[in-house]
Amino acid sequence: MSLAGTRVFLVEDEALILLSLQDMLEDLGCVVADVALRLEDALAKGSAVACDVAILDVNVAGERIDAVADLLAARGVPLVFATGYGRASLPAAHAGRPMLSKPYRPADVRSALVAAVAAALRSASTGGR
Repeated sequence: MSLAGTRVFLVEDEALILLSLQDMLEDLGCVVADVALRLEDALAKGSAVACDVAILDVNVAGERIDAVADLLAARGVPLVFATGYGRASLPAAHAGRPMLSKPYRPADVRSALVAAVAAALRSASTGGR
């Protein structure tokens, strides 16, 4: 599956990690639709950002990403969670979603994005069943 042109919304509180992730996404042919460094900003942007998938840091400056994940999921946006704390740190309502372990590797970013987009396509084709 090609990721060329895929619009990605990024929520990450560490500027260096964010820049590195942006570079990886651009190398994959993705377009960074928007970024947020803080939870409040992510909530504001999450309600309107035009994106095909979102990569969400689980812990944003000491705050959980759950509300942003719920908002984006309600809009039908596929989600990838990023964490250094393992799968147990994901929001319970989204525990089965793709996860990226920090530090990121380009192949892992690609695999997680493909998994998220493919799952959303499967769900859409079966009517969410």
